[in-house]
Amino acid sequence: MKYSAFYNIMPDGTVKQINPFTGNEVWAVPERASKPAQNKVQPPEPASLEGVDRGHICAFCSGRYLETAPEKFRYVREDGAWHRHDHLPADSYFATTAEFRCFANLFEIVTLDYWKQNYGYIPPPETLEQLRRHAATEAGLQHLRAVVEYKQAHRNRSNGNGKKNGATEEKPALSDDEILALSEPMYAGCHELIVARNHYHPDGTTEADLLSSGRLTPTEHYQYFKATIESLRRIVERNRYVRYVSVFQNWLKGAGASFDHLHKQLVGLDEWGASITRQVKMLKKDPNAFNEYAVNFAAMFNLVFAENEHAIAFVGIGHRFPTIEIFSKSRNARPWEHTPEELQGVSDLIHACHAATGAEISCNEEWYYSPIDAVVKMPWHVLIKWRIHVQAGFEGGTSIFLNPMTPVELRDRIVPRLYALRDEGTVRNVLIAEECHIAPNPLNYYR
Repeated sequence: MKYSAFYNIMPDGTVKQINPFTGNEVWAVPERASKPAQNKVQPPEPASLEGVDRGHICAFCSGRYLETAPEKFRYVREDGAWHRHDHLPADSYFATTAEFRCFANLFEIVTLDYWKQNYGYIPPPETLEQLRRHAATEAGLQHLRAVVEYKQAHRNRSNGNGKKNGATEEKPALSDDEILALSEPMYAGCHELIVARNHYHPDGTTEADLLSSGRLTPTEHYQYFKATIESLRRIVERNRYVRYVSVFQNWLKGAGASFDHLHKQLVGLDEWGASITRQVKMLKKDPNAFNEYAVNFAAMFNLVFAENEHAIAFVGIGHRFPTIEIFSKSRNARPWEHTPEELQGVSDLIHACHAATGAEISCNEEWYYSPIDAVVKMPWHVLIKWRIHVQAGFEGGTSIFLNPMTPVELRDRIVPRLYALRDEGTVRNVLIAEECHIAPNPLNYYR
């Protein structure tokens, strides 16, 4: 294998990279990360959380359950055990505290109307029955009305509607039947959120102490993954026209987050997208491509930095942003096909990578796996992309992307943090750096 076509360290230290799976050309130029930022604003000192009602910071918080779409399910921790509660009635929302909640995104990327008008999609009868049951109580109908009116108000503002002579134009109240019709996407749509309980870490003292993925416990992170995979599975089962579900997490504003409150998003799609399509084509030509061009490649350049029985982590090359890649070693190519032990291993390693990243760094978490209608198997893998710089005109004009950190620099930043986190018991089930076995072809998806 001639990896020099994809990875070259120039005499001056510039690292030229081409991602084998996307074709992106990336340069990491020495000293680029240290260039002065003349327009950088010094952030103010974070405010104290003393006296702050932590359950009412944003609409995702535990004291504001009724400001989001009706729940599809929640995970509750009771007496040390975890339980799932499905479709709770509105008047029961505050009877328990949800560690993780699943509900629809009010502002869908791919809307329910998209599925209806383009495919003639008819929601399953049980889905519409869940809506009717929620609306059958006074509390449930009020909940739906409040959420629908909130969504309509934002839609009107964004469209410039609802204004007359500088004042808000009064409109007649929506009927109950109209509320039910407008609530249908909250039950039958395919854009869902998995939202964590806390806005800030329970031990946090200032507004800088946000609860990130890495500040969950390993057990909490595992349940977070379970809830996400449960949502993924349900979307696929509910809509036969869905060919792929995009799963991602935007952490902090710099990564595209609307709320600085930990959550994942899932969006059902009727196509794979260009990235997955390209990777599937590679696999048709070479079923072992992900061992050869991902893990084996990384091992040859000492970029593998963490491993356990079920997953392996390394620094990726040819990414527009510094990127950590975590691959499942399982023969099972889709997240919902993993055994509990396999899922635990993947979750533990991803949790460790987030913990080593730190809550202060904006990042995207992106999931990749075999589409349900693919005839070749792609290993489930997750990319964590550090959004620590802004692309500019040079990239647009040349299609050469500047990454401020070389792969080795990213590895050397992560490894010491992992050792410290493991020593203090924050992360578990992880071998680090030289401890990794790194056997050739460790990914078993193709077997």
